[in-house]
Amino acid sequence: MVETPVAENPHLSRRRLLGIAALGAAALTGTTTITAAPRAAARTGRAGRSFAPAVVIGTGYGAAVAALRLGEAGVETLMLEMGRQWDAPGADGRTFCGMLKPDERSSWFKKRTEAPLGSFLWLDVINRDITPYAGVLDRVAHDGMSVYVGRGLGGGSLVNGGMAVMPRRAYFEEVLPQVDAAEMYARHFPRAVAGLGVNHIDRGWFEETEWYKFARVSRKAAGRAGLGTTFVPNVYDFGYMRREAAGEVPKSALAGEVIYGNNHGKRSLDRTYLAAALGTGKVTIRTLHRVTAVRREGDKTFVLSVEETDARGTTLGTKEIACRHLFLGAGSLGSTELLLRARETGALPDLSPEIGKGWGPNGNVMTARANHLWNPTGTHQSCIPTLGIDDWDNPAAPVFAEIAPLPAGLETWASLYLAITKNPERGTFVYDSATDRAKLRWTRDQNAPAVAAAKSLFDRINRANKTIYRYDLFGPRLKNFADDFCYHPLGGCVLGRATDLYGRVRGCENLYVTDGSLIPGSIGVNPFVTITALAERTMERVVAQDIAAA
Repeated sequence: MVETPVAENPHLSRRRLLGIAALGAAALTGTTTITAAPRAAARTGRAGRSFAPAVVIGTGYGAAVAALRLGEAGVETLMLEMGRQWDAPGADGRTFCGMLKPDERSSWFKKRTEAPLGSFLWLDVINRDITPYAGVLDRVAHDGMSVYVGRGLGGGSLVNGGMAVMPRRAYFEEVLPQVDAAEMYARHFPRAVAGLGVNHIDRGWFEETEWYKFARVSRKAAGRAGLGTTFVPNVYDFGYMRREAAGEVPKSALAGEVIYGNNHGKRSLDRTYLAAALGTGKVTIRTLHRVTAVRREGDKTFVLSVEETDARGTTLGTKEIACRHLFLGAGSLGSTELLLRARETGALPDLSPEIGKGWGPNGNVMTARANHLWNPTGTHQSCIPTLGIDDWDNPAAPVFAEIAPLPAGLETWASLYLAITKNPERGTFVYDSATDRAKLRWTRDQNAPAVAAAKSLFDRINRANKTIYRYDLFGPRLKNFADDFCYHPLGGCVLGRATDLYGRVRGCENLYVTDGSLIPGSIGVNPFVTITALAERTMERVVAQDIAAA
């Protein structure tokens, strides 16, 4: 882990405040068009369709970087987001619901919530029946693997644990050998860290607070097995968290909030990069707008087919939006599907055959241990992880395991972990014409290396502590490893294969990928800082060479 504190640029800070004001105004009026400019970026073009010089699909990490750097360059830019803006409070006065009492705000058009923990003591007491709605978290099911993704303005930044980890430099060089690592670690990672608002927990407070007793218990258990732990920075405001603990401000991380959004304290993208992008006055965001197809016309203009809905899923209309430069930031699943559909339907026939390949779940495996009665983990647990077991130097089975909370509101004596392993297996997305969707070719057997690595680590911890696995958390059956879902989908449009070394899509000029699709399946840690830094690298080159010359 590299720690590089960087002060926020004062111009960026002013822009961010302007953007936050624009977001607030949109929330008050209920509009799905958000702008700090006197007019929207898209204007009427030929055939009645609207036109913007640049369009960014998605509002996640890579998309947010693209929009900010385009706006700073003076390019009128339109962002299209299929989810809603999460700023307006519901009937209970809160924007997001908590994990213990989820409602329709929790899930993307589901009739029942699909939390990663499926049971407690084998009882189905975690998930709830809900009304289908444009909620903030989606679990996208594929054969052998489901993928959790964020839905809404800010993408995955709304629902992740905020662990802002840089990969080991040696592993970064192994995964992306074509990228200048010296430049990344000296320039682009620090810029990403500053833009994301990364901060560090006060070590003294961590050691004394009841809210991180669960992490200290896991650290002690790991130490008995000869394993080290490392503190991990976060985008949650730890200063705010301490005020939560003191009773000075409304609780969020300390009130069971994370996977369905944080009402306070979280520096999600709508508070950082996206706000700064809006503050340039050149960026407009349209929410509840889903891009269904992309084609190109003879004058090299891209034309997007877009469906506008309301938060209940009712289609309000369809439209076409044209642009000269198109940036895909819809995530590993979304960007890959759009490009596969365009290639296989003949809309963009010259796209690379590498589109869809190199996908992986970053070796994600969840597991839990049962502690002894004399090692309680605490009834009060912060939902923001800040400590990890670091065994990545293990030559046989590298693992970085987040020490995760289990904020049940009662004593569970359980230690929960998200293990990130070095699984070399890769999946492939293919286009299914019958459903008009991308289908993942991934088998459960391909999870075996990840499970074996996680088992190797936690078997050592259990032996050293004379403890056992918890078998009751991942569904009704005896199961101590959850390897059928992931939080970190990576690949599908791999850098240097489906694209050039700066995210330019091969076979189609002025088409770019800026998200986790570029990373070939694994990065060894939570990937969003790497995605952000790669997007910074891409946009620096693209703005200088492609946009300036246009």
